[in-house]
Amino acid sequence: MSLFLFLTVVQALVGACLVGVVLMQRSEGGGLGVGGSPSGLMSARGAADFLTRATTILATVFVILSIALAAVSVSTTSGVEVDTSLDRSLPGAAGPDPLSGVQAEPAPGAPPVATPVSDDPLAGAAGE
Repeated sequence: MSLFLFLTVVQALVGACLVGVVLMQRSEGGGLGVGGSPSGLMSARGAADFLTRATTILATVFVILSIALAAVSVSTTSGVEVDTSLDRSLPGAAGPDPLSGVQAEPAPGAPPVATPVSDDPLAGAAGE
């Protein structure tokens, strides 16, 4: 198993845990020091401190894993060349740009292209 795949799986697990810890927190600002009694680990304040620490640790691990994945990805793909050449084996593949408005000559052996017919009687006079 490659290092990139292993780090990706760990990243997904850390991300899922981070989402779970964030969703367990109170949305009333309890993690910012507002409300709750500061006595005991199992009190509301103790639980908020634990969830805040867990969020901080998981977020830090998530960022470190993201940087590591980027570094592994760059080192893995640094020697790969991208082939940007076009496949010109099909007839008519090397024609002009279709958006330029210039009609291309059909390639030898290609079927004839039908011309669209307009119902407008003035359509032919507009180009003259």
